[in-house]
Amino acid sequence: MPLESTETVETAEAAPAPAVVTSRTEARQRAARNRKLGVYGARAGVLVAFLGLWELCARTEVIDPFNFSQPSRIWDQIWQWITHGTAQGSLGEQIGYTLYEALAGWVVGVIGGVLLGITLGRIRFLADVLGPYIKVLNAIPRIVLAPIFLIWFGLGPASKIASAVVLVFFPVFFNAFQGAREVDRNLVANARILGASNRKVTLQVVIPAATTWIFTSLHVSFGFALIGAIVGEYIGATKGLGLLVAAAQGTFNAAGVYAAMTILAVVALFTEGLLTFAEKKLFRWKPADAGDGR
Repeated sequence: MPLESTETVETAEAAPAPAVVTSRTEARQRAARNRKLGVYGARAGVLVAFLGLWELCARTEVIDPFNFSQPSRIWDQIWQWITHGTAQGSLGEQIGYTLYEALAGWVVGVIGGVLLGITLGRIRFLADVLGPYIKVLNAIPRIVLAPIFLIWFGLGPASKIASAVVLVFFPVFFNAFQGAREVDRNLVANARILGASNRKVTLQVVIPAATTWIFTSLHVSFGFALIGAIVGEYIGATKGLGLLVAAAQGTFNAAGVYAAMTILAVVALFTEGLLTFAEKKLFRWKPADAGDGR
């Protein structure tokens, strides 16, 4: 056989067959699906075990059902609110009111945190001047500001939005600030060599590079926004899930307190899922984590 033909045969034998590559890909996908199902199954198992143990301990009076309630009573309370409403109105109205306050505070806090964080990250003089004041404000326990906002803005949604804003602003600000500082200097230098102005460098280099840092803070900050809204409603409000908690506490209704907390947890998980979905859509170009798909 000629030498060229031999080399061709050896190359063909060395190259993996398409069927083998396809089977390996399918095996990886199948393993990833199995792992995901295993994770979901384990999560459901932990939840069922926890609720079952809680119910058992309450029924056998290992724990006091009056103080700790039990899952069956909590579900009855939620179902009563769904079917007959609450003393303050329908359950959907209370959820919508709290979500409106949390979302408004979250949006304002995120916008303010991103703008100021990027600005101070880009302008070192402003960072040196305002840095001590921001650190002092961050050191103040922001929850204690809720009564002050209640005095300033009254029982309406404005005081709850203000509480949400101050809780959201600082984690977003520090992440945006750090993201602006961590931008690759070579990228900035190359953009300037190509004639980019400071504005273009900020909009086309710094902000896209800091987006990952900013999105990391968004997951945490929306939870803070919900906390701000709930605490404000708990102190004084006319509607909202926080008012349900306060009303249930005032009547020593532990099931009502836990029911409101459960609804709040479901709302937080739903919004977290939306943020994760948006992040995956925006960062499709990023490689998956090393632990994914195993």
